[in-house]
Amino acid sequence: MTGIIYGAGLGPGAQDLMSVRTDRLLRNAKHVAFFRKKGYAGQARRIVEGMLREDVIEHAMEYPVTTEIPVTDPRYNEILAEFYEDWSARLKEIAKTEDVVVLCEGDPFFYGSFMHLYNRLEAVTPMQVIPGITGMSACWTATGQPITWGDDVLTVVMSTLSEDEITARAKNSDALVFMKIGRNLPKLRNALERAGRLDEAWIVERGAMPDQTVQKLVDFEGKAPYFSIVVIHGQGRRP
Repeated sequence: MTGIIYGAGLGPGAQDLMSVRTDRLLRNAKHVAFFRKKGYAGQARRIVEGMLREDVIEHAMEYPVTTEIPVTDPRYNEILAEFYEDWSARLKEIAKTEDVVVLCEGDPFFYGSFMHLYNRLEAVTPMQVIPGITGMSACWTATGQPITWGDDVLTVVMSTLSEDEITARAKNSDALVFMKIGRNLPKLRNALERAGRLDEAWIVERGAMPDQTVQKLVDFEGKAPYFSIVVIHGQGRRP
């Protein structure tokens, strides 16, 4: 027998925004794997609470490093590479005889950790990927406004980029989504102010989750949680 490793997109955080295919797969899965920070339950696991069968075997893939060292440090990639190699080998071993479902927040192929497993396994083990609604889609929907119109160009920007790079992207795109905000929020504010677009920006915290908040970025105070996204809507051609 040969099992299949599934990358199952869970969507932005609400169970009823999960695809029917993922829902059915999860409720029958014997092996479920998910990423989490050590000492935490993990957001992907929280999303599926109450959906798994009683005898499910859970595999918590705990990151060896998150923010302890900067991503520019060569050790960062080395440590994570070993982590992904290890878990790729473990999942491959299980999949020799049984299916494994890897829980993926949002969409598995959109800035997700699952991609690093897929890249190592897809040539040697049967794999299937189930797409999911992205977190950014849930966030711009929460603002009650379309993100793009007509010929608008949408740009997705990582807030980990330099302030100059963020400023340039903000100046040269119609609609924008800013991810990985967290500690980068002050830098992002400065960049958007320099680009003349701060007043257009909205910040959505925990999109599609029970404690979701939506407000203009100029009115936002405090620190941005991990699950937060800033959006700027396009204002392009329309009938």
